[in-house]
Amino acid sequence: MLLCATIFSFYSCKKSSNSGTNPGTTSQVSMHLTDDPANYDHVYLDIQQVAVTMSGSSAVTLTPIRQGIYDILQFKNGLDVLLLKTDIPAGSVSQIRLVLGNNNSVVVSGVSYPLSTPSAQESGVKLNLNQTFVAGGAYDIWIDFDAGKSILKTGNGAYKLKPVIRAYSTTTLGKIKGYVLPLNAYATVYAINGTDTASAIPDAADGFFAINGLAAATYQVWINPGIIILQPYSLPNVQVVYGVETNIGTITLHN
Repeated sequence: MLLCATIFSFYSCKKSSNSGTNPGTTSQVSMHLTDDPANYDHVYLDIQQVAVTMSGSSAVTLTPIRQGIYDILQFKNGLDVLLLKTDIPAGSVSQIRLVLGNNNSVVVSGVSYPLSTPSAQESGVKLNLNQTFVAGGAYDIWIDFDAGKSILKTGNGAYKLKPVIRAYSTTTLGKIKGYVLPLNAYATVYAINGTDTASAIPDAADGFFAINGLAAATYQVWINPGIIILQPYSLPNVQVVYGVETNIGTITLHN
């Protein structure tokens, strides 16, 4: 589902339907964009709007601080970018929709391919978030785009976008981090809990990885190297607790 760094200039957020709200009935919400990485050169998303619907209320349509194209592969391993910061009506979130424009693309081995996203353009990518905003409170929400699962190669060599996005907040933020060596292992790290799997690709410079937005549970960490001379590595019974960074240290893969 759902819902991290190049520095962008931050401008005032434009709100289409909640100007003049009473601070006693609203909450301040900061939304950040982050990414579960994938083996592409770039993934460009054209983000036009974010629509938030509270239970019993009409949708609040919000315009990002910087409306337009983001290279989401820049926001991985715990990095993010502030998408918007604004006041919305207090209450329980029933739906978040990320509305994309037409200029979405993926770059593979130096070649750019357009990404077709008809459903996202028309009604927005729907996200679930179990969160209640209290009046006068301040909250951080992350919209986590899974590039690896969202981009599909078609039979004719083209690429299409079927967004897999999740959203999480500071109250539902579990994290596993660590390092994978050697640096040329081209590894992927998976956190597995039953049928739920999240992943990260270690940084090429130092091997660091981070998987954010995990539910509080027990996970198996599986590290799969990208070269056949190295063996996979499994670490069972990794405990994740909300609000705590679970550091598994440095894992060195061997042949």
